[in-house]
Amino acid sequence: MQVFSKVIVASIVYAGLFTFPAQANEQAKIFGAMPAIRDISLSPDGTKIAFISPGPGKLSDLYTIDLAKGDQPTRVMSSSGDPENLQWCGWVSNVRLACRLGGLQKKAGEIYGFGTIFAIDADGKNAKQLTLEKGANTLTYSLGSGSIIDWLPDEQNAVLMSRYHPEEGAIGTRIVKRAYGWAVERIDTVTGKAKFVERPASEAVEYITDGEGHVRIKGMRNKLGATELNSGRIKYFYKNDRDKWVNLSELNYANRTGFNPSAVDPGKNSAIGFAPHQGRKALISIKLDGSGEKEILVSNDSVDVDGLIRIGRKSRVVGASYAKEKRTAVYFDDDLDKLASGLAKALGGNKSINFSDSSQDERKLLIWAGSDIDPGQYFLFDRDSKQLRPLLGVRPKVEIQKLATVKPVSYSAADGTKIPAYLTLPVGKDAKNLPAIVMPHGGPESRDEWGFDWLSQYFVSQGFAVLQPNFRGSAGYGEQWFLDNGYQSWKTAISDVSDGGRWLVSQGIAKPDALSIVGWSYGGYAALQSAATYPDLFKAVVAIAPVTDLALKKRNNNNQYSSTVEDNRVGQGAHIKEGSPAQNVDKIKAPVLLFHGDLDQNVMINQSKLMEGRLKGAGKPVTFVEYKGLAHSLRNSAVRTDMLTKSAAFLPK
Repeated sequence: MQVFSKVIVASIVYAGLFTFPAQANEQAKIFGAMPAIRDISLSPDGTKIAFISPGPGKLSDLYTIDLAKGDQPTRVMSSSGDPENLQWCGWVSNVRLACRLGGLQKKAGEIYGFGTIFAIDADGKNAKQLTLEKGANTLTYSLGSGSIIDWLPDEQNAVLMSRYHPEEGAIGTRIVKRAYGWAVERIDTVTGKAKFVERPASEAVEYITDGEGHVRIKGMRNKLGATELNSGRIKYFYKNDRDKWVNLSELNYANRTGFNPSAVDPGKNSAIGFAPHQGRKALISIKLDGSGEKEILVSNDSVDVDGLIRIGRKSRVVGASYAKEKRTAVYFDDDLDKLASGLAKALGGNKSINFSDSSQDERKLLIWAGSDIDPGQYFLFDRDSKQLRPLLGVRPKVEIQKLATVKPVSYSAADGTKIPAYLTLPVGKDAKNLPAIVMPHGGPESRDEWGFDWLSQYFVSQGFAVLQPNFRGSAGYGEQWFLDNGYQSWKTAISDVSDGGRWLVSQGIAKPDALSIVGWSYGGYAALQSAATYPDLFKAVVAIAPVTDLALKKRNNNNQYSSTVEDNRVGQGAHIKEGSPAQNVDKIKAPVLLFHGDLDQNVMINQSKLMEGRLKGAGKPVTFVEYKGLAHSLRNSAVRTDMLTKSAAFLPK
């Protein structure tokens, strides 16, 4: 099969594929290394685990461990990363896995994402592609892989999968296959044979099952007028007891309104999802019996409830979570609630506990535990024997480092608003007269949280104090805090970010002539725009994959399906020029260091190239580092090591 052309099954020796920069900072190698575990899952009987780990360079490897035989991993297969990488794998039986390969390619100047789902035995044999291949008469096509929406735990080697069926027509005839779009099929992962559960629907974008093999919810896109463009709205329908689709809700994700279903509780015959409640996001349920009865399951009066806790092969919903200073889990299952608390105490060190997977009977649990000073460990817990077995560390080389504690703090913005943030100080150093970094998060529809952060911990290891503010325009704190997002409300967002730097100086923590700002994605935009708006505050700027020009951001999306949604997100008006660092380079005084991958779909590399050109044209100091073949997240250990090494050398101390 063509999809496996660059997938190497069984063993291979990697030599000369992974090289660090000659002058790499040793700490940069440790913190820049990709996590050793990208994805992990537990077999139905709880006796085996499968996990994906990065190999040298762009390679990624799938391993299994037979826990009954010890802790020795066996490599099942590898993917080259050129261009595809292994992204996840799950067990369809005790001896067979389903996995996804995905990647990016540039064709005719455009960057395209693609993916393929396939099944493979745990010994690397009998690979079978599950994603539909493009036929000779295809008129429409999707580069998406489809998705497994139900693992059918009561069946062996079968799954429910959403797959895109293209419109087809025979050349030179009027014969056209009209039924096209996303469908749901029961797939035999050994033979590849498929049977329709839901026929193709041209406007379908999502299907949700009850975890027991029944499709209960369907999402249908609303087109923008007579166009094929995305309107930002999805209508959801549920299947009633007469097997008819009935209206459930409408979600407008462009303006963050409406009910967004995520799961179905078969026992209570209800949909579970998120919706606005008193200005913040809450977890609610809606009955699927025709009554429309709603129940608020979890809400909070100061932050959004934004995490859904699920467990097992049926993806059973067992709770929800929200983040104030630290993330808090609210469990519906009393036994899991007690177990999470008990494990946190037993493991010590202020650990957070996540239930990552379970055996089919939920008696064996795959658990992740970590904290601000622990990048995370995986354990297997046997609920019958009460045994907790250590399995794998997420970042083994980081574990042996002395990491810095992350402290929740707040500071006053210019208008008196208290801005929540996280402060991390070098181990063993007094909080006085330190080189310091303000590090705004990406998004801007995002927020920072308490926990291990490889980028922040690296800079702290180099002697910097790091402040991570959740400025207004961040997600997670409700609609009033979010404003009109960090682009349209840039003046408030950038003022809050910069006030964080002023606070560091006023508290005596930061050395005024060694105060810098570092950011990734929107954080890179915030770093550059802060330097343009308050040119005397920050002495150096590091921007990774930054948005630099809002008008260019809109133009980059002109030919995309979601162009109208993105156009409305960025908005219209004077802020397009005033809020664009590339259009205000004359105001920037600090030297600028830019990093960007050339396969970045999130923020096109022309954003950094434009900024570099404008700064050079204005006679301002700028360095631009381009990384070939990498996307927005720069998922490559050598590249991250290089970026960290260059950044630490660039920032004033």
